[in-house]
Amino acid sequence: MPRWKKFLYTLLIAAVAVAAGWFGWSLLMKPDTCSDGIERIGGECIGVDGEGYDFGTPEISAVARAIAEENRKIEGQPHVTVAMMLPLQSDKPALRRQMRSDLQGAYLGQLQANKGEGEPPKIRLVLANPGRDYRQQAKVVDTLLRMASSPEDRLRAVTGFNLSLDSTEDAVRRLTDHKVPVLASRISGDQIANPDGADGMAKPRFPGLARIIPTNGDAAQALADFNGDRGRENRKTVLVHDTRPDNYNESLAKAFSGIEEKGPPGPAPMPFESPAIDEAGSTGNQFTQIANNICDSDADTVYFAGRNLHLRIFALKLAQVGCENRHYTIVSGSDAASLRQDMKEKDWEQLRGTDGKARVTVQYAAPAHPGAWTTELADWTRSWQRTHHRRPTANELPQYLTEPKAALDGLRNLIESTRRQGVDLGSAPDLEDSRTMLVYDGLVTIGTALHQMQSGNAETVPRLEDVGREWSQLQSRHRVHGTSGLICLTSGGNAYDKPVAVVELDPGQQSGRGKLKFVGLGWPTGREQPKNCVIPSRTP
Repeated sequence: MPRWKKFLYTLLIAAVAVAAGWFGWSLLMKPDTCSDGIERIGGECIGVDGEGYDFGTPEISAVARAIAEENRKIEGQPHVTVAMMLPLQSDKPALRRQMRSDLQGAYLGQLQANKGEGEPPKIRLVLANPGRDYRQQAKVVDTLLRMASSPEDRLRAVTGFNLSLDSTEDAVRRLTDHKVPVLASRISGDQIANPDGADGMAKPRFPGLARIIPTNGDAAQALADFNGDRGRENRKTVLVHDTRPDNYNESLAKAFSGIEEKGPPGPAPMPFESPAIDEAGSTGNQFTQIANNICDSDADTVYFAGRNLHLRIFALKLAQVGCENRHYTIVSGSDAASLRQDMKEKDWEQLRGTDGKARVTVQYAAPAHPGAWTTELADWTRSWQRTHHRRPTANELPQYLTEPKAALDGLRNLIESTRRQGVDLGSAPDLEDSRTMLVYDGLVTIGTALHQMQSGNAETVPRLEDVGREWSQLQSRHRVHGTSGLICLTSGGNAYDKPVAVVELDPGQQSGRGKLKFVGLGWPTGREQPKNCVIPSRTP
């Protein structure tokens, strides 16, 4: 064979080897995907999707498809993108049901914001899964930042955020540092909030952040306000708190520690340590010891600064220790709103005891409750009639009750209309745990800000920083009629004097499941919001 042919064959073989090597390397380096644009990392499907992908969670399949269908309906109309960011995978059925409630609220809020003709811009909603405990949030934030600068995506707000964690704070900080507006609908930790200075000039820690749920500090003050009229001076309290680093636990423990007790001091705080938000670890053993110590004290009220899973275990242990003729009230924060979903019939029996009497009642500051406005209006009206000897006119009824009630009635009508239209949401929305209501209010708040900015200017896409600056305008005349209460945002983007629904989980005295009972409203300032929700000056 001529030498030149041998040389040519050698080159050809080398080229084939290089090509095969490159192909093999590219296959090895290509990211493992769950779906288009969704990367598989550590067994989780991480990324952003608005086309109906369910991230491997069957409970949210139907509502994800409903969101995708609404996105398709508005494709040809002026619109911007809003991302719903929260963990969307879990091996725990209760958590998957909570995800469904959150996304049902997001879908219904998207529908409400997109209602009407000629009211631009519409909202295209995408789901952003940052993984368990927001551990992969950096990758998702990378994607959201690209979408914010993309003329096709036009991302203009990120909402959701259901856990007060360091990783959540990192995500919020990075988004707001890049001028992407964030509206947090369900994080209550005080660390993820902007300060409100006396003169309204305090520098924000997170420029462009707004929150529609009271902080743990505000919720604790609201609980103190509510219980001030219910014999708080006779209570003997003890704080039980989780020492695992967690923004929610830390801020709730601090808030409970700051409540002034009028009665004699109770026992010293009792710490425990959990392994994770959704893992029990050795907490059962720790709680047995803590419950015995409480039993030997005079305490009858426990302030519990911990997550929902651990609250359930603690309540059952406290009921088990068998303190003779003792009834305990456990007071906790907003994470307890899902407690009833996790309770089994044997748990209710344990809280009741063999004599059928309640051994433990759990009271918590829920961010909302569907029975709040009807109950409070009825109580207010009865009080008015006793004083005025007649029924009040419609104009005499208090706005802080009538406007949220009308908003809740509107949400219920929207749920019914989607049902009549055959829209599958996976299950009928359950408003009792407040998740659907809060997330719905978040989307409605974003829609209100977008519509006010774009009034009469349909073709111009609002700038990121303009959306962030709009939050503080949502007060007074421009207050948002939320199902969870009037939303009036301060200069720091915080909901002013947002009420909490004080709810009690009462095991009752009969067999079967216990009741989740609304018992009243608590106000962080000690009194209801002012007329028209005009935020007063903080200057002395």
